[in-house]
Parts: sequence; C-alpha cells; structure tokens
Amino acid sequence: MQIVNEILDLETDSRIGIYNVTPLIEKILLETSIKSGQVLIFSRHTTTAITINEYEERLLEDLKSYLRKLAPQSEKYLHNDLHLRSNIPLDEPMNAHSHLMAMTLSTSEVIPIVDGKLGLGTWQSVLFCELDGPRKRTLLIQVCGQ
Repeated sequence: MQIVNEILDLETDSRIGIYNVTPLIEKILLETSIKSGQVLIFSRHTTTAITINEYEERLLEDLKSYLRKLAPQSEKYLHNDLHLRSNIPLDEPMNAHSHLMAMTLSTSEVIPIVDGKLGLGTWQSVLFCELDGPRKRTLLIQVCGQ
C-alpha cells in the first residue's frame, strides 16, 4: 500500500467563503500511481470545514445564509469574553460564531478512489468552507491505496 501526504495552501478572500477544491485534490491524485483506495481531505483549522455537495452559486449563497442564521455573529458567546480567558494570542478574534458553524459541518471527508479517479457522484464537489476569513489556510490531503 502506498500513502501520499500533501499540504494544500489556500488563501481565502472573504469572511464566509466556499471554495471548490476538487481540482486540486484530483491533481494530487493524478501525481500518484494509486488506482484503488481512499483520499482523506482534512482541514487543519477550527473555524473551517470540509463538505461534499453541489458547487452551484445559488446553493452556496443558501449555505452561507443558513450558517449565519444558525450562529449569528451578533449573538453573545462566552468564547468571546476574551478578558475572562487565559493564554490567548494578542490578535485573538471574537469568533465563537465561526467555531459553532464549523462544528455543525465537518473537519474532513473520505472519498473512494476508483480506477485512479475520485469516486464522486455527477454533481458532487469537495468544498472547503472558510468561516472566519480572510486568512491563509491549509488542508492535509492523504491518498492511500494501490
């Protein structure tokens, strides 16, 4: 069995943004000789998420609206009481809402590799969700198989 680990560097450009990372993952897979196995896509941040869904502009706007309603930035959150927390960085943002949004989604997805290609359905894409941007982010892509 072969295992390939790659880090994808991303730079997001909005507070809440959804990015199709499928082509980047396909490129990594193509650079391996793996024909059968799995690809793990893992977000290395607590205010981002990974999901699989249709990459359609109006659906993406619906998702952003849904997340904003689910965890409004204007709500009072204990995590945002920075003066009551210890050992926080000087540039710590008030971002409890972003953490809560991320917890409702997922930090990772696993996709089967079939005949050297991602086993995604016709309308499925791997989506990286930025929930506290804009920022520099990284994804860990792990390709395993034969």
